[in-house]
Amino acid sequence: MKKETDPFKIKVLDGRQLALKISCNSVYGFTGAQVGKLPCLDISKSVTGFGRMMIDQTKKAVEERYNIKNGYEHDSLVIYGDTDSVMIRFGVKTVAEAMVLGKEAAIYVTQQFVKPINLEFEKVYYPYLLINKKRYAGLYYSKPDKFDKMDCKGIETVRRDNCPLVANLINRCLQKLLIDRDVNSAVRHAQVVISNLLCNRVDISELIITKELTKSDEDYAAKQAHVELSHRMAKRDAGSAPKLGDRVPYVIIAANKGTAAYLKSEDPTYVLDNNLPIDTQYYLDNQISKPLMRIFEPILGEEKAKSQLLKGDHTRQKTIVTSKVGPMANFFIKKTTCLGCKQPMKENSKNKAVCDHCYPNEANILVKELEKLNQFEINYNKLWTQCQRCTSSLLQEVICTSRDCPIFYMRQKTKKELEDTQKSIDRFDCDW
Repeated sequence: MKKETDPFKIKVLDGRQLALKISCNSVYGFTGAQVGKLPCLDISKSVTGFGRMMIDQTKKAVEERYNIKNGYEHDSLVIYGDTDSVMIRFGVKTVAEAMVLGKEAAIYVTQQFVKPINLEFEKVYYPYLLINKKRYAGLYYSKPDKFDKMDCKGIETVRRDNCPLVANLINRCLQKLLIDRDVNSAVRHAQVVISNLLCNRVDISELIITKELTKSDEDYAAKQAHVELSHRMAKRDAGSAPKLGDRVPYVIIAANKGTAAYLKSEDPTYVLDNNLPIDTQYYLDNQISKPLMRIFEPILGEEKAKSQLLKGDHTRQKTIVTSKVGPMANFFIKKTTCLGCKQPMKENSKNKAVCDHCYPNEANILVKELEKLNQFEINYNKLWTQCQRCTSSLLQEVICTSRDCPIFYMRQKTKKELEDTQKSIDRFDCDW
């Protein structure tokens, strides 16, 4: 059979085979659904059964041929096989050698099957981190000279049900493990991120979890955080509350011990407006710890990974005051504090900004507040300009309210910090 070389015809043929593949996958999905248009479990089971049989046949053929008895340097081993792929460890030292054996094995195994079944050599992973079924990461090589990319499957870097902090942390740790080959640097980076989280130095835009509101609360087996939040937002303002089909962004705020997570979910803008504290321990226990342990356990071992990542000085944190809104807020007494030493101000104090002890240093404190104000203004102007460019309205007011954009929350937070700093400066008894 003559091989096609015309680029246009190749694209047409690729489009046809992709259409056939999608159609076949759709039909297979219909047969596997017990309630649907074409339910037939026997067909779906036979498809997966033939796939498993072919994987087993491939495994047997490869391991029987590529071994020391037949003159090869190492015994080959099929370490993973799922759906339509098989991953083989040939035991060679270089990527180039692995590619030669991979192409040779693909031709050999294809001869074992009935036409038109064809096994193709696709890629080499080096190094390769296999966590469990459908979860792995590695450097993707299609050419022996340089890797194409860092490929991740089923890991939190490509999943949407975690906050951005998790994806960024896992992605950076994998880069240090796979590209830099520096385990200690990856551990140190994870420790720094955990320390910043527990010390509340992480921006709220990195802590936002989003989930789609697809069903009402009666359709869920248990109460869901995003569903409960949508009900609370509807009571506050029915016009701006999320509706079915919308993605609901939320963060977990600090509350009394034992409070369920679905009761601690809150709208990020509401959190910024009311200065509500974030439950950082929740993010460590429920968002970060498991993904971190999954990638570090195969390298360090379970006990060592726990002791280095989840224990130690970097996990210290302050006791957080619980929510400042709600029934308990009625019993709070708000007092003005000194801008210098942060102590409560006395009623008969000479100055509204600083206490009598800090009064001689009032000028330096004012200068520091002005420096903070100047920095917040710079940051806010940068974010404002970025939003103007995004909305193509450089000479108009920014009206974007996209809840999926991290810049939106950064702008809201910087605006709040700017207003609070201006209020602090207004407390000084200045004539200008």
